[in-house]
Amino acid sequence: MADDERDWDRLPTDKELGRLQWTTILYDLHETNPENGLVRDKTDPAAPCSIAAVGLALSTLPVTVERGILFRPFGAKMARRRLRYLFELPQEPEPDASGYKGFFYHFLDIETGRRVWDCELSTIDSALLFAGMLTVGAYFDQDTADEAEVRSLADALYRRADWNWARNGGPTVTHGWRPETGFLPYRWQGYDEGLLLYVLGLGSPTYPLPPESYDAYCATYQWRGLYGRELLHSDPLFTHQLPQLWLDLRDVRDAFMREHGSDYFENSRQATFVQQAYAIENPLQFAGYGEHCWGFTACDGPGWATRVIDGVERQFFDYVRGAESRSARTTATVAPWVAVASLPFAPEIVIPTTRHLAAMELGGHDRPYGFKAAFNQTFLVDDSPTGWWVTPYQFGVDQGPVVLMIENYRTGLIWDIARRCPCLVQGLRRAGFQGGWL
Repeated sequence: MADDERDWDRLPTDKELGRLQWTTILYDLHETNPENGLVRDKTDPAAPCSIAAVGLALSTLPVTVERGILFRPFGAKMARRRLRYLFELPQEPEPDASGYKGFFYHFLDIETGRRVWDCELSTIDSALLFAGMLTVGAYFDQDTADEAEVRSLADALYRRADWNWARNGGPTVTHGWRPETGFLPYRWQGYDEGLLLYVLGLGSPTYPLPPESYDAYCATYQWRGLYGRELLHSDPLFTHQLPQLWLDLRDVRDAFMREHGSDYFENSRQATFVQQAYAIENPLQFAGYGEHCWGFTACDGPGWATRVIDGVERQFFDYVRGAESRSARTTATVAPWVAVASLPFAPEIVIPTTRHLAAMELGGHDRPYGFKAAFNQTFLVDDSPTGWWVTPYQFGVDQGPVVLMIENYRTGLIWDIARRCPCLVQGLRRAGFQGGWL
C-alpha cells in the first residue's frame, strides 16, 4: 500500500476529513449530465436521475466554492443551469411529464428530464430537492446576474409546490402520487425524515401547510428506551440525519422535545450510540459487527437469498432498512456512509469507526467516491476481492450527506446558510420550535 493511502490509518485530522470530503464530492462532478445538470442516481451507466441526488448536489455547491474546488462564478453558473432546466421541465398531469403541482417524480430520464419507470411523484424526494434549491438561493447572494437568477429560480420553484394538494384531504402529507392510480396510501407520520418535509411545507409563502399537519405528524411519535438510552425512536440512521443536513436543531425544540427535555440533535446523538450498542451486542451474531463496525440504514443488500451459515438459516434481501435486532430486514449489511454522516452528533465514536472502515480495504474504499455504499461480511462471495459482498455501486443520496455533515462538523456552513432561508425559519416557528439560534 502506498504511503499516501496509509494516511487513512490516522483519520481523521482536518486534512484527512478534507480528503474524504473531496473524494465524495467527485460523485457530483462526475455523475452529472453537463448539458442539464441532472445527477445520476447511482454509478450504473443505465441509471436515471434521482431528484434527491440533484438536491444534495445543489447543497454541496457552497462547499465546493468555500473549499476552493470551484470558482464562485462557476458554482453560480452550475446552480443556475440546474435550476433553469428544472423550472422549464413540464409540470403536467400526463404520465410522461417531469412533475405535477410543483413536485417532481422520483426518477427522471437523465437526458430528457421526463419521468421513468412509472415511478411516483415523490413528496420527500421533492423536499430534498427544494432544500438544495433554497441552499443555493441563500448562499449565492451577490449582486451579479447569475446569482440573482439563482435566487429568483430557487424561490419560484419552491413557491410552485402545492403542499395542501399533497395532503389529499387529510391532516398529514401523503408519500406521493401517480397519474395512473392517484395518491399513494402512505402518509408522513411518526418520526422520520419527513420532519424536513413539514418544515418546508409549513414555511411555504404560497401553499403553506396548517400547523395541525405537524401536530398530526408528531402524534404517532414513539419515545423508547434502548440500550439504556431514552430517545425518540426511528430505526434507520438516515432518518435522523437528513433533516439536520440543513436544520441546526441544537437547543431548538418543538413541543414534543420540550416535554421530553431533549432536542433533535441530542436525539440523533442517542440514536447513533444505540446503533453502536446494537453492533456490540450483535444479538444475531453477524460477521464483522462491533464497536467500530456499524451503520445501519436504508441501503442495498446482497440480494434475495436464504443460506444456512454455521447451522443458522439466514435470509438476505436486495434492500435493507434498519438495525433493530428483531427486524425482519436485519441482514448483516453495514453502510459506512451513514456512520460518517453522524460525525456532528457523536464524533467520539464516529471518528474511530471511520478509521476502522477506512482500513478495511473494501475493494477501493476511497476510489472513486469515498467509502463503498454497503457491505455484508456474513454473505460470502467467491469472486469478491474481500471474500464477502460489497455493493458495486455508489449512490448520489449517500454521497451528499457525507459531504454536508463533514462540513457542518468542520465549519457549520450548511447550517449557517439554512438559517438565512426565511421559509425554513418560518416553517420551524409555525411547527412550534423555539430556543437556540431561532
